[in-house]
Amino acid sequence: MIIAHGIDLVDIAHTARLLADPTDQLLNRCFTLQEQEAVRTGTDRAARLSGRLAAKEAVMKALGTGFSAGIGFLSIEIVTLPSGAPTIILHGEAQMRAEALGISSWLISTSHEGNMAIASVIGLADQGAPR
Repeated sequence: MIIAHGIDLVDIAHTARLLADPTDQLLNRCFTLQEQEAVRTGTDRAARLSGRLAAKEAVMKALGTGFSAGIGFLSIEIVTLPSGAPTIILHGEAQMRAEALGISSWLISTSHEGNMAIASVIGLADQGAPR
């Protein structure tokens, strides 16, 4: 059963500018060590990070909190499965909020083209779960 949906769009060029600025702490503010390691190198690094950033913001929208209730970028982790598909791991307040909403799993899709990255997430409940 679908409980929530969130979508977000991120400007890849803006992400690239932040990554190039040695005084900006984008990586440490927004991405876990595992996420940083997964996208450490490559010509499409800014695009991949932008997709993850869009996914994190989409999750916040699906949770109905935005940047509040103790939920921030580091409470939401986007991890790539061995199959190559992305998945969402929640920590702390984000996990508690998802549980309170009855969300037990997520569907996620990310894409990037030109200077834009987009992500859509859907929070799902188990068939018999209370809502």
